[in-house]
Parts: sequence; structure tokens; C-alpha cells
Amino acid sequence: MSAEVLVVEGLTVYRDAYVAVQDVSFSLEVGTDTAIVGPNGAGKSTLIQAILGILPRQSGDVFWLGHSLSRRGALNARVRQQIAYLPQNFLFDRRIPITVNELVALGWDDLGPKLPWANQKQRRLAVRQALERVDALHLGSQPISRLSGGETKRALLAYCLVRPRRLLILDEASAGLDVRGESDFYQLIYQLKQEQGWAILQISHDLDMVRKHCDRVLCLNRLLRCQGTPDYALSPDNLVSVYGSEFVRYRHQH
Repeated sequence: MSAEVLVVEGLTVYRDAYVAVQDVSFSLEVGTDTAIVGPNGAGKSTLIQAILGILPRQSGDVFWLGHSLSRRGALNARVRQQIAYLPQNFLFDRRIPITVNELVALGWDDLGPKLPWANQKQRRLAVRQALERVDALHLGSQPISRLSGGETKRALLAYCLVRPRRLLILDEASAGLDVRGESDFYQLIYQLKQEQGWAILQISHDLDMVRKHCDRVLCLNRLLRCQGTPDYALSPDNLVSVYGSEFVRYRHQH
């Protein structure tokens, strides 16, 4: 089994006529936590969406578990099922009468209803166990429209847990939480990372959190300015290259 969960090679993505991401290459190994940092408008979310196949690529390729995103049909359901994605904002029509149990069960069903092993007893047990892992079993019968921000994040994590995953992608997934809620959320994420053996790819603006918890850092401002350990990537010289001298001066003053 390859130690590389994700490989990105020479990825370039346009937004209309603008080059949002240019010639980005990196790889993620099993069990590592990699953060993408950079200023607003640097292309971080664009990069994530292109990696997921949501946005088209002008050039380059993405390999999930050794399968090329460019090859039609290469990413079959069993490959995609090993990747979980938590967006910055979970947008849904609040008129839809779906409960937390039903939301989490969609994560079990994501391989398709025709698979013979997807029986109802296994499904109910998997949903219950996933909610227990994130301390949200009591929310199972609640409509998702009634959940707080923190409860919604836990429900989405349970969705990710209902089947074994290899990679968890977070696009500023703690957005909208207060300081305590954000702390609880990341504590749960890192606990689950240890339990599940996930690789994590996350966008974050919290450089102190990145320095404390992440194994590797990708510094992005359209181009991949640098990548490496937090001590290297978040050095003053590299931060100036990514954010500019005014940002670094501000951080030092505060």
C-alpha cells in the first residue's frame, strides 16, 4: 500500500481569465496533517476544489490513492468513498425535513444503493457508532435545521466517520465557531486523526494552531511559495514572501 494518499502535479487553475493557482505540486502521506496557509484571495479554496474535481484544471494532474483524476472513470466509488470533505459553510435548504441520523446515513450510502452489502442493520449501527464518536448521539433525531454551529460540525464529522476514510479535507471548517467551539472542534479532529489514522489537508488562517498541530505547511499565494515543516514554512522570511512585510510586522507588534 502506497504511503501517499494524495499527489498533486503541476496543477494550474483559472478563474475566468485569471490564473488563480499556478503550477502547484505536493504530496500527502498517510497519517500526516498538512495545512494550506496564505492571504485572502491566494487561491486556497480554488486549489482544494480543483483537487476534489469540483473546478476544472487547465493543466496538471491529481492522484487519489494512485488513481489519476484525469483518467475518465479512474476514480470509482470505492476510491472516492475514502475521501471526506468538510466545507467552510454547510449550505442547505432549511425547509428540507432531514434529521441528523438521516444526514449521517448519507455517508454510508455514498457508494450507491445497488451494492449488496449495504443492509439496513449495518447502516443503523454505523450511524450510531459515528455519532457516539463525536459525542452527538443525543442529536440523532434532531432536524439539522435546529442545530447550532458546533452541533452541525459534529454531525458533519459523524458523516465522515460512518465509513473508514483515508483523507479528511477541511476548508476552514471551524469558520463560524466561537473561540471555545473552535478549540473543541480541533481537539476532536486531532483525537479522531489518531484513532482513525487519517491524513488531513486543511486550510487555516490560525498560524499558531498550524505551528502547534500540523506536520507540514504549504504556503500559497497563487504559486506555492514554500512547503515544509511549520518551523521552516512559517519563518519570518517565508511569511514575508507569502503575506508581505506589513503582515509580519503586525504579527510581531501583537
